[in-house]
Amino acid sequence: MIALLDLVRGIVFALFAFSAAIVLGTWAIRNRRIDTSGGVGRLIERMSDPIIQPIERWIRRRGGNPQNAGWWLLGGTLVSGILVVTVTEWLIRQTFRFARAGSQGPFEVVQLIVFFAAQVILLALIARVVGSWFGVGRFHRWMRPAYILTDWAVLPLRRLIPPINIPSFGPVDITPIIAWLVIQALLGWFMAI
Repeated sequence: MIALLDLVRGIVFALFAFSAAIVLGTWAIRNRRIDTSGGVGRLIERMSDPIIQPIERWIRRRGGNPQNAGWWLLGGTLVSGILVVTVTEWLIRQTFRFARAGSQGPFEVVQLIVFFAAQVILLALIARVVGSWFGVGRFHRWMRPAYILTDWAVLPLRRLIPPINIPSFGPVDITPIIAWLVIQALLGWFMAI
């Protein structure tokens, strides 16, 4: 399994290096460091145009500067590469966790189920908080599941803990943060049994 993770990391690094080469080549052609009438310039254009031009069109449609397409390509490759490596590592870890739980007995399986349920609730709490930053509330169709999963923990705390008034921001509700800490503590205690 570790070899699979190394393979994924190698592919992600190769894609990032390829993206960087495309961006560098495009920059060199735009700044007339490489002449497009030569063989090298034409090769760079043939390789980079199918990748850079759709990004430029996407940026232009949104009112941005198409000159920034290279930065978007690098940033997108970096972020998606990190995401792919993280998800692969998580899947490998969960595979080992499932195998260990299956061989240890029924209590380990129950612990694993509780662990995953708690992780889903913690992610829903994070989604709830981030959604509130962008003004996406309880009745938005994408946020309803987060509120359904977390109301049982947040609403009782909201009755006990009033919002904190911060002068430059106004009232700030800290109950989702406290609910997150309480769930983490309970999960840590349960997993230590």
